[in-house]
Amino acid sequence: MQHYPAQLGSWVTVVQGVIFVFCVLLFRRVIAGFVADRRKASGLSPEASATGKKSVARTSLVVATLLLSARPSFAADPAHWLDAVVRVRAEIPPEARTASFLGTKRRGSGVLIDDAGLIVTIGYLITEAMAAEVTTTSGKVSRADIVGFDIGSGLGLLRATDPLEAKPLPLGTANGLAEQTPVIVAGPGGTEAVQAAVVVSRRTFAGYWEYLLEDAIFTAPPYSAWSGAALITLDGKLAGIGSLIVSDAEAGHPGNMFVPIDKLRPIMGDLIAFGRPYSPAHPWLGANLQDLDGTLVVQRVAPEGPADRAGLRHGDQVTAIDGSPVHDLADLYRALWGRGEAGVTVKLTVTRQGEERDIEVKTIDRYRYLKLNTTY
Repeated sequence: MQHYPAQLGSWVTVVQGVIFVFCVLLFRRVIAGFVADRRKASGLSPEASATGKKSVARTSLVVATLLLSARPSFAADPAHWLDAVVRVRAEIPPEARTASFLGTKRRGSGVLIDDAGLIVTIGYLITEAMAAEVTTTSGKVSRADIVGFDIGSGLGLLRATDPLEAKPLPLGTANGLAEQTPVIVAGPGGTEAVQAAVVVSRRTFAGYWEYLLEDAIFTAPPYSAWSGAALITLDGKLAGIGSLIVSDAEAGHPGNMFVPIDKLRPIMGDLIAFGRPYSPAHPWLGANLQDLDGTLVVQRVAPEGPADRAGLRHGDQVTAIDGSPVHDLADLYRALWGRGEAGVTVKLTVTRQGEERDIEVKTIDRYRYLKLNTTY
């Protein structure tokens, strides 16, 4: 009789091993199918397809090795971290600056990160929100106060006003998430909303809305409910927050972009205390530009924003700032932010209908442009 517990423990270990091998094989099949479909759609050569199969095999081997080595912490209590992922609903007034392009009813995810109801999400879900609520996997609904958001990183914080009866997910780090690292992507809904993924790239991401993330995390295959989704490492810690679905996560293949959770740590205190980072704001132009083969073309200007007031127009091609040529969005943002704090005046060289002209733009703090409540 005294040997039964040891025997039972051995059988549990065997069963866990079988389950994980099955999961790895299933994951390999999903990834292989994903790559095959993309290559078929792209019309790549057999040689390229063979290279892709080798890449899938390498990825599967990495996944199998790390899953098996991390098995105790990964499988110990999945409900512990899945319950921390909540559904976020935010209502934005029609007159909000962002209502016309982000909508007035925004839906996504957030992650509970402390015992007092603090939830981290992606900032665009709650920008200019007048009300928000969160719902747990068990169906518990609570009103949520908007704590603050960071334009620089794109992260936002809410706080549930009622106890959520869920354990918070511990904050981890994205520093060790190199390419080929297996991860878990999770939205609200428990195991039904979980997807295995692989980090396929770590690189700079420049968004047309004057946004620059130097160490963005790109994963594949794509996760459909990306807004505010949790990126979880195999030891059950939060490593990132979902921001976008992209067509070029790796070599023209789709996936998701995540904001590293490390971006939250330096500013969390400020967000809780002031609703925004206390550091000086970057200068903001109020212009959305698209990089078309090295040409920066204005797609939209924010109504009554700095660029609009200065006379920048849709279709203008921006070629330089204060006389220094810019070749892509990252170039432009680094040059702009290097000019000083919000309020600085910059000279944009633009080409309009074949004619070159200079336009002086007095930048502002974007927080002052948005219609935010008194928390900010």
